[in-house]
Amino acid sequence: MYRCKAIGKRVCYAVVFVSRVLFDKNGVSNGTLYKKTFIEHFEQAPMYVAVFTFVGFAVGTIFGYLRDFMRAWGLEKRNIAAEREQQKDFVPLYQDFENFYTRNLYLRIRDNWNRPICSVPGPQFDLMERVTDDYNWTFRFTGRTIKNVINMGSYNYLGFAETDVNALKTVTIELEKYGTGVCSTRQEMGTLDKHVELEKLVAKFLGVEDAMVFGMGFATNSMNIPALVGKGCLILSDELNHTSLVLGARLSGATIRIFKHNNMQSLEKLLRDAIIYGQPRTHRAWRKIIILVEGIYSMEGSIVRLPEIVSLKKKYRAYLYLDEAHSIGAVGATGRGVVEYFGMSPDDVDVLMGTFTKSFGAAGGYIAGRKDLVDFLRTHSHSAVYATSMCPAVAEQIIRAMKCLMGLDGTAQGLQRVRQLEKNTRYFRRKLHEMGFIIYGNDDSPVVPLLLYMPGKIGAFARRMLEKNIGVVVVGFPATPITESRARFCVSAAHTREMLDMVLSALDELGDFLHLKYSRYSKSSHPELYEESRLELED
Repeated sequence: MYRCKAIGKRVCYAVVFVSRVLFDKNGVSNGTLYKKTFIEHFEQAPMYVAVFTFVGFAVGTIFGYLRDFMRAWGLEKRNIAAEREQQKDFVPLYQDFENFYTRNLYLRIRDNWNRPICSVPGPQFDLMERVTDDYNWTFRFTGRTIKNVINMGSYNYLGFAETDVNALKTVTIELEKYGTGVCSTRQEMGTLDKHVELEKLVAKFLGVEDAMVFGMGFATNSMNIPALVGKGCLILSDELNHTSLVLGARLSGATIRIFKHNNMQSLEKLLRDAIIYGQPRTHRAWRKIIILVEGIYSMEGSIVRLPEIVSLKKKYRAYLYLDEAHSIGAVGATGRGVVEYFGMSPDDVDVLMGTFTKSFGAAGGYIAGRKDLVDFLRTHSHSAVYATSMCPAVAEQIIRAMKCLMGLDGTAQGLQRVRQLEKNTRYFRRKLHEMGFIIYGNDDSPVVPLLLYMPGKIGAFARRMLEKNIGVVVVGFPATPITESRARFCVSAAHTREMLDMVLSALDELGDFLHLKYSRYSKSSHPELYEESRLELED
């Protein structure tokens, strides 16, 4: 591992993981882990940025306490939810202080979230205009529609969120045939031929024995992890795992230990301690040890270091649960996720999980792997036993998109989309680096976090981008560390070069205006890597 540092500056620009070689205890080579260079960027901001960020939050907090004092004495209107006077002797149903951040900080910039759109969330969308007359406590619609806003926030990685009549012809047929809902669970009357067809196709796409699909992506994690592990088991979870993984782990009743994000030394220490010391108090061996990781982390844009994790899980005889919600379809030569991205076998991962809500423009999720694993979940998963099955028309949309990716529709369009996404991702990331922004994540990740840091710049950034007809997602504390507020861009294969250039031009201008170009890495003088306006495949 090499850390590239700007000379004379205490700042880390990138962490580069080059091809490594495993050696056994006799020093004999066991083969390479990485087949290509693995580059991720996590540059630290200058010290003054962190200082001003804390000052910004401190000022906001002080004024928040002042306003709460004024509300308590009736000097300012109290719009927040409060316990009724008739229930003053009851134990409070909710803690008023816990809403301090929402009430006094989030509310000031609340207009940048939950904006309703009125079109398909493709590369562009239409937005319903709304205004507030009471400083974001309530909103009212003006009746005007903001047309053709460039969409840089949706997880539409491959551009399958579309309304083309010809593309959706088969979906329309299934909708007319089956209707909109099944009204039953999979174990009762809810398993249709469409579900069976989809599960066979998912298994074929991933190269595994079997797969099971679920109607909700979040529940795929939260309801299946408790079926796989329980009391007496140990879960080792990455500190940046998604809430669905966290909830599933907590519901399982298993012991949970957290390792530092993508840090193999931290993970190996936990594995070693688990083997040596066993369970607390009794020191018996753990019934099961399972590692929970994601393919692409949606807030960091980083890619899991899968080869090293697989090596560790084999060394310590643990199980691996891989959440590919953001990576399936988005990375890999043919869109088969991080397993393909690293040139590994699906058999190296014990539980393959993914969702259809992003790259496939649909809804739901899947669990895939060995047949005995899937058969077990069919009878023990709460999602299978209690949840309503997936809508047939949604299943058909996933089948349509997956067949396109696999080339089973008789075209090379799926491969074109995958390559176009890779091309757009590298172009967008490289341009942001050259402009001087600090961005996080892997060079091949279509999730691109751009660091804003200071709380006052969160709202200003999103509002000014919308004025330029660009829709962005901004994220701050507590969803991110207090000093790492950011805008998160999601690149799509459906974005044209003209769209990306419009966004980059707006970012360049806004970066100067808001002073967001904090990077101390020297700007590149390399020529354009890509000049083609579109990708053409050879016949």
